[in-house]
Amino acid sequence: MINALRPLSVVLLVLCTGFSASALAHNPMCECKAIDAEQIKCTGGFSDGSGAPGVTLDVIGYDETILVPGKLGADSTLTFKKPGAEFYVLFDAGPGHVVEIDQADIEAP
Repeated sequence: MINALRPLSVVLLVLCTGFSASALAHNPMCECKAIDAEQIKCTGGFSDGSGAPGVTLDVIGYDETILVPGKLGADSTLTFKKPGAEFYVLFDAGPGHVVEIDQADIEAP
């Protein structure tokens, strides 16, 4: 009887491991604010409070051209000159960890 329960206990262990991994997941977060009429500062991180140094943060035109290629600095921020063309900001920390911020959603100074 004990050997018959062993496969069931292995299945339960695998399922519990899967649930605990999803419980530890963290969501990407990014916020951009205009410092003045010409400069924008974006800060990225994760919902667990961790920063995102080195994560890609690109400024992309509506025609999908990369206007300002960038990576977040050691303080998880990137400051850039506001492009003349319409744009959005793409915070890309990998699959499932992407945030897009349209220029219309960036707070004025």
